[in-house]
Amino acid sequence: MKVIVPVKRVIDYNVKARIKSDGSGVDLDNVKMSMNPFDEIAIEEAVRLKEAGTASEVIAVSIGVKQAQETLRTALAMGADRAILVIAADDVHTDIEPLAVAKILKAVVDAEEPGLVIAGKQAIDNDMNATGQMLAALLGWGQATFASELELSGDSLTVTREVDGGLQKIKVKMPALVTADLRLNEPRYASLPNIMKAKKKPIEETTPADLGVDVSPRLEVVRVTEPDARQAGEIVASVDALIEKIKAVGVL
Repeated sequence: MKVIVPVKRVIDYNVKARIKSDGSGVDLDNVKMSMNPFDEIAIEEAVRLKEAGTASEVIAVSIGVKQAQETLRTALAMGADRAILVIAADDVHTDIEPLAVAKILKAVVDAEEPGLVIAGKQAIDNDMNATGQMLAALLGWGQATFASELELSGDSLTVTREVDGGLQKIKVKMPALVTADLRLNEPRYASLPNIMKAKKKPIEETTPADLGVDVSPRLEVVRVTEPDARQAGEIVASVDALIEKIKAVGVL
């Protein structure tokens, strides 16, 4: 069984984002970029399935700029067998929207015919949390989002999901799509030997046009602003005074 894992190149989670002076977006010039953390978890889970003998091949797919090769090399160093790069933009500030990404991934899935797609539940740059669900709908596959545990048995997949009220366990038929949550696993660090081996693994390059997908934006960013600065705290004299303060701001 093949497993496809989409991975996205995003601003590193340790870097404080800077807003462009014109408020049109986040400034990515000379900023450290890395793989989306949820996608690292998805890659780790796919590699574990291969190590367990359940999966035969792990294919990493990235959609964006040419520089996403670095992200794919990280996926290959973690254990993916090969990678596909869909060059959909020239400018690092261009973010391909979820529907276009889902359509591109559908074309890749149709060509590769995997038994499972594992994606990160969301990207930390735009927090859309939509691509996995859109892809499942386009494919007509069962989906299990926010997965914290996977168990594959025959032609079905049992997934423990993290929901507002706690945990939910569902079963979906294969082929299926799963989106990974934080507690699914702890991603491994790529060792130096594996990083060197990753340089020799193949990365296939293609474009949305080759796949018959239009990536023209449907959304317009009106303005991007910094979040409000955190207000200073206040010391109160008693519990009663604290309760009155809380009531005053409408929490109680």
